[in-house]
Amino acid sequence: MSTFRLSPIDSDQDYQASFAVMRELRPQLTDAATFTAQARRQAGQGYRLLAVWQGDQVKALAGYRLQENLLYGRFLYVDDLVTAADARGHGLGARLIDALREEARKQGCTNFVLDTGLANSLGQRFYFRQGLLAVGMHFRQPL
Repeated sequence: MSTFRLSPIDSDQDYQASFAVMRELRPQLTDAATFTAQARRQAGQGYRLLAVWQGDQVKALAGYRLQENLLYGRFLYVDDLVTAADARGHGLGARLIDALREEARKQGCTNFVLDTGLANSLGQRFYFRQGLLAVGMHFRQPL
């Protein structure tokens, strides 16, 4: 795995390089410029992106934010976690989760939280292997 490196996404060029991988998770994203603009807006609300690079190509991404509420106290919430189809099986998702756990500890978080779809059985198995436990259900209503 020595050919892979972790690095935060912070420039427009980095956002554009990460678009194709993010689109694998979020197919509703239409183009790199729109994605970059939205990710920048979200960054103003604390959203961060951490990438796994292989050379000049992004192979995996984790979008996250630090938050605090009465349920979890201070916690790191994972918004997005995706590995490019051609890079799966190399432990990149686990590497990102390990890096985010370490960031959470450095930031004084008491919990590490993410949501996944009920139909995402492969993702759920992965999260269980990473030591994450299902503790509730997420509800939403489109407005």
